[in-house]
Amino acid sequence: MSRRGWALFGAMSLIWGIPYLLIRIAVRDFSPGTLVFARTAVGAALLLPLAVRRGVLRPLLPRWRMLLIYTAVEIAVPWFLLSEAETRLSSSLSGLLVASVPLIGAVVLAFLPDGRHDERLSAVRVAGLLIGIGGVAAVVGVDVTARDAWAVVEVIATAVGYAIGPIIIARRLADLPSLGVVTASLVVTAVGYAPFAATHWPDRISASAGWSVLGLGVICTALAFVVFFALIDAVGPGRATVITYVNPAVAVLLGVLVLGEPLGLGLAVGFPLILLGCVLATARVRSAEPVPEVAEP
Repeated sequence: MSRRGWALFGAMSLIWGIPYLLIRIAVRDFSPGTLVFARTAVGAALLLPLAVRRGVLRPLLPRWRMLLIYTAVEIAVPWFLLSEAETRLSSSLSGLLVASVPLIGAVVLAFLPDGRHDERLSAVRVAGLLIGIGGVAAVVGVDVTARDAWAVVEVIATAVGYAIGPIIIARRLADLPSLGVVTASLVVTAVGYAPFAATHWPDRISASAGWSVLGLGVICTALAFVVFFALIDAVGPGRATVITYVNPAVAVLLGVLVLGEPLGLGLAVGFPLILLGCVLATARVRSAEPVPEVAEP
């Protein structure tokens, strides 16, 4: 890759590794629904002028139903579930569980009616799925208590949404401008959560929570999508997906160093197993195309 490609890759690996830390801080003052509104409203406010200037919103109108489905699956529901889960789970654990996205995506692609030959579950991919599932089991079985079980379900549901969203893009919305799709999804989500935010806005917002929300909206949403599009343009979608394997490492590192979260035995054992499983589960078959790019947290 070029120097520009490596710079963009490094930026994305960091940008989509820090949302878990910021969410964990923000939910101390913001309820999950209010946090989703604040994050999407900030991101939409920054991207909407750019989308309007480029004229990328009008082409979306004929496909508005599928766009709504994508919005629900990729942003509106997962971001709420992840925020809700992080009121009880550590940011590092949440980030590591979301790393199972490629595993879920590989299974979904393999069983789609219109699935391609290169998306079938080869022996290597099956081995990767088993290793990855073993890693998730290690994390959950060692580091999660019974009272946090529902939070784990919420994070896994988030990962399912993150896996299905890009597949919808690839199968149903691939011919639409990416900037338009993302901007419209942020606007729709912000409008949908606005009534809840109006009645549940926190009475007091600490500086750390306020800056975290701004960071989520500006850096992890608006800037992230612009940089990600540039990364795809510079290195192609295949290499761009490799950030999926780096983001969890950033999430775990920040959780341990910044928030003082414990690096338990489950994380230590499960982390490498999940990443190895993801690499194998998305390995190329003969003439294969990469799994669609994974969405941000």
